[in-house]
Amino acid sequence: MFLLIAEAAGFHHSFVQLTEGTPFNGLALQLEHHPWNGLRFWDLIQPFFMFIVGVAMPFSLRKRLARGSRSDVTKHIVRRCFLLFCFGALLHCVYAHALVWELWNVLVQLAFTILIAYAIMNLPHKIQIGISVGLLILTEILYRIYNPESPYAQGHDNFGSYVDQLVMGQVNDGYWVFVNFVPTAAHTIWGVICGQLLLKNIPEGKKLRPFLIWGTVILVLGLTLDWLQITPIIKRIATSSFTLASGGIAILTLTLFYWAIDVKDHHKKWLRIFSVVGTNSIFIYLFAETVGHQWFRDFGMIWTDGLLGPLGLSNQAIAVLNSLLVLFIFWYLTYFLDKQKIYFKV
Repeated sequence: MFLLIAEAAGFHHSFVQLTEGTPFNGLALQLEHHPWNGLRFWDLIQPFFMFIVGVAMPFSLRKRLARGSRSDVTKHIVRRCFLLFCFGALLHCVYAHALVWELWNVLVQLAFTILIAYAIMNLPHKIQIGISVGLLILTEILYRIYNPESPYAQGHDNFGSYVDQLVMGQVNDGYWVFVNFVPTAAHTIWGVICGQLLLKNIPEGKKLRPFLIWGTVILVLGLTLDWLQITPIIKRIATSSFTLASGGIAILTLTLFYWAIDVKDHHKKWLRIFSVVGTNSIFIYLFAETVGHQWFRDFGMIWTDGLLGPLGLSNQAIAVLNSLLVLFIFWYLTYFLDKQKIYFKV
């Protein structure tokens, strides 16, 4: 979430421009999505987001069942997913400055993956895993049947773009597709399974071992599919190899932080810098992408350009410093809300 609001603050784009032609540009490009076949750090943010939502679901379910019935929880989930869908669709109207029907936002995707994961989360882990694998196989079949000769060639001649034409009457210039929620539902399902294991009253070692094993296996499988040129890793259409590789990294990342924070108790105060953003995650994401993006980036430039311009700093350097100022404003808002115990929930 911290990195998502950093992007809304303009840091990623400004940093790429600042480092252009320097040895640091390769590092900066990790903050942008890969144009097609490949994997960059920024390609992992959405999988992490969808995965950690799944991890939180068993904890939230236990808490809600303690004060209400299962039907009440189901109503809450349906309502929440409906609101996420609406928020995601409305964000595209903000981006376009017009009424549009576009469903490529992560919140729209999340609305569907939560529903799928919730519908099966009471089933045994083997069945949940089987369903997640089935979704990946279904994705492979649909793409390969639609375009047998070149199912994953860059462009709009693929199954995802075909669905976009049916649902929205248009395709995305960046090749993103709405139907991505089908394979990436696996991220949320795997998150649910990890959350259920974390809730079990068993020694930490017995929780860490399956995380390490399955995280590594899934990661290697995804990389192997790409390396053998069976299915390329493509984030923009969420190929099965991408879903596997990013899901494996998500599980291993959870393992690392669980071991460091919960097992070894290395809970440093500096982690609060990031945790306060997570306490109001949906709110700060919507705020940063709408009024925060529109107000503070231009408003901040008045001060940064006015104060730093006369010092001879380049426009690119001023843009980076301005984005850091805006990021601080976004962060401080979440810090203030957390201090006041004010939390916006969907």
